Amino acid sequence: MEIKLETPLSEEVTELRVGDVVYISGRIFTARDRAHKRILERGAPFDIEGSVIFHAGPIIRFNEEPNTTAESIRDPQAELVVVGPTTSGRMNPFQPEVLGLGVRAVIGKGGMDDRTGSALRRHGAVYLAAVGGCAALYGSAVKGIRAVHWLDLGVPEAIWELEVEEFGPLIVAMDSTGRSLYNTEEASHDLEVQKLLD
Repeated sequence: MEIKLETPLSEEVTELRVGDVVYISGRIFTARDRAHKRILERGAPFDIEGSVIFHAGPIIRFNEEPNTTAESIRDPQAELVVVGPTTSGRMNPFQPEVLGLGVRAVIGKGGMDDRTGSALRRHGAVYLAAVGGCAALYGSAVKGIRAVHWLDLGVPEAIWELEVEEFGPLIVAMDSTGRSLYNTEEASHDLEVQKLLD
């Protein structure tokens, strides 16, 4: 089933099931391991309730030199060149606790561990698999950069607040009921969906 969602997300994500194809409009936030660690240390520099975190390090072209010491820069003079998913396993040490802060969806590739799967169930959230080779397509769904947070971490590790329109396709790979495309017992029942991920 193809589903269109708008951020911030709420209880509607608990109705998503493994294999659903999702498109997201609104705001999403890129975050890799260093940003996840800092979120847990300092708190999120954005409203994390109902948010979507994208495991990605975008390639950015700056129109003017940014102040890398600023905590946050609103409407930075920058353009997104391309954005594709980072392997999500790097975020396993931090993701369960970050989900507990109110995140409702995580976008990435490769799946996540059982601790994160349990946190998805506990907090009514989902893991969305980005389709490989679609970085240019995903980039075309980004309509603007609204802010960048923690640029001192470096461009790929900073949190980029992206305005998106029908960002996808994204496949529900881990849902809030505990089902997962990465579980070998269940994967045999989802061969058609698995083909989409390859």
